[in-house]
This record gives sequence, structure tokens and C-alpha cells, in this order.
Amino acid sequence: MKVGIVGAGHVGATAAYALALRGSATDVVLVDVSPDRAAAQAMDVAHAVPVAQPVRVTSGPMSALAGFDIVVLACGPSIEPGQTRMAILEKSARIFDSVVPEVVRYAPGALLVVASNPVDVMTHVTAAIAGLPAERVIGTGTILDTLRFRAQLSAHLGIAATSIQADVLGEHGDSEVLAWSSARVGGMPLLAVAEQLGRPITPAVRARIDEDVRRAGYRILEGKGFTSFGIGAAIARVVDAVRDDERAVLTVSARTPKVAGLRDVALSLPRVVGRAGVLHTFEPDVDTAETDALAKSAAIIRDATTSIGY
Repeated sequence: MKVGIVGAGHVGATAAYALALRGSATDVVLVDVSPDRAAAQAMDVAHAVPVAQPVRVTSGPMSALAGFDIVVLACGPSIEPGQTRMAILEKSARIFDSVVPEVVRYAPGALLVVASNPVDVMTHVTAAIAGLPAERVIGTGTILDTLRFRAQLSAHLGIAATSIQADVLGEHGDSEVLAWSSARVGGMPLLAVAEQLGRPITPAVRARIDEDVRRAGYRILEGKGFTSFGIGAAIARVVDAVRDDERAVLTVSARTPKVAGLRDVALSLPRVVGRAGVLHTFEPDVDTAETDALAKSAAIIRDATTSIGY
């Protein structure tokens, strides 16, 4: 599996590092508007390979992506502390207008993974520019938010996060929806498990977890100026699912014909991911309040997408 990464900043470089440590690819190539930065990041990651997996990590121009299986788009502008993800929308769109045609030119058969913010809108934009079927353009979406949700529940319950099924849906952003009503622990309803453990999900606990999940990215930005490790791991998770034709259910973003009464909007839902990309999308099993919240989230994404002409 050959994976190209366009954008050698914090996210792109950390994704390359995660791919190398996990052995997710045989080849990883970093491409950047600054060849020197791409070369330096590739060299730094390559120095970790001897204690990781046999992965070739290099840098090159866009033409180096020829024949690659997956291309990760991590080339958008960074979010500054105090900004929202939507604040960088127009700048991200301009960058993608020039980058995506070049990616498709050199790697027309590649599956595209979008990591740049605002990721849902950029997933829609990428699919439109590339002219690819929706299933072949995957946004990292709320994978990271879902991991944060499960980690918070794990800490509260004292149960391994791997035994918790709880998803975050909709926008990767302020309007994301924590699907409390469908959350399960070992196949049992979350609230029932919490009561049996003597660790109930009170309104205060729910509000705290919701706030911690929803604001995590901003808190990281305030503390260190950027996010990288979590999203790097999320990118590697998507690559693994594609490489192994895993058919894993992940909360990734993709253009969706209709959701919550809106047509053609990219947002995160539980989706089956395998070698061909998104193989199936599930209608989430959520309550009325969460359905309404998902509709509002979809409308925010749809309006933002329309505002830049897509």
C-alpha cells in the first residue's frame, strides 16, 4: 500500500509518523509547497523506521504520487487559537482548488482521505473538484471526536474504551452530536451499565463529558498552538481499514445523498470502510433530540458549503 501525504505540516508529518510506526504502508511520500520542509519531515520520520516497521519514507513533487493507492490531503491552513474550524473555510477552499486537480492528474486511481479543516466541507469540495464517486473521498470527520467520547466514558465508568460503543455524529466542529441514546457498553445500554457500576450518568456528568469532547481540540490549540497526534492516528486508522479491506465501522465524513431532511451534505455517520472506500452508510439509531441536533449540524455544513459555491 502506497500512501501519499500532501501537506508536510504538523498533521501531515505526524500522520506519516503514525503510518510508519503502525506499518500501515510500504511507501509514504510527503509532498509540500515547501520541498525543503517535506524533505526534512520525511528524513525525520525515516529515522524512526529502524525501530518500527519496514516503510520507505521519502518526499517529492506531486508527480511522485503516480500509482499511489491513497492520498491524504493535509494541506489546509492551520487554525489559530481562538479561531473556529469554519473560520479558515475560504482559504482552505482556495488551496484545494489548486491542489486537488494536481493530485487527480498524477494519482487518478487513488482513494482520497481529507484531513484539512473544516473537514466536512472540504470533503464535499474534494469530491466535487476531483469528480470522484462519494465513496472514494473520505473525510476523517468525527473519528477523533468519537475516540475522545469513548475515552471520557472509559474514565468515568472504569471500563476499557475498547468495550464501549459510542459515536459522535455530524460536523467535526461545534455542532457535533454525541449520540448518548445509542451508546453501549459490552452490548448493554450505557445508562444501565453506569447505574449497575454505581457511576450514573447524571446531567452534570453528561454536560461535563459533552463539553470536554466538544472543546478538546480548542483546548489543545490554546495549550500548544496546534493539534497533531490524535488526528495523525485517526488518519492511520482509516488507511489501515482501506489497506486490509477491513470493513470497519468508522464515523467518517462523506457526501451523503440525504440526511436529516437535507440533500447532498458531507458529514460523519457510521460507515463501513474497506478497500473501495465507503461501502455502506448506516442511519444512526438516535433519539428525537439527537435527530434534531443532527439536522441542525447538517444545515450548518450545508450552508457553509453553499457559501463557497459548492
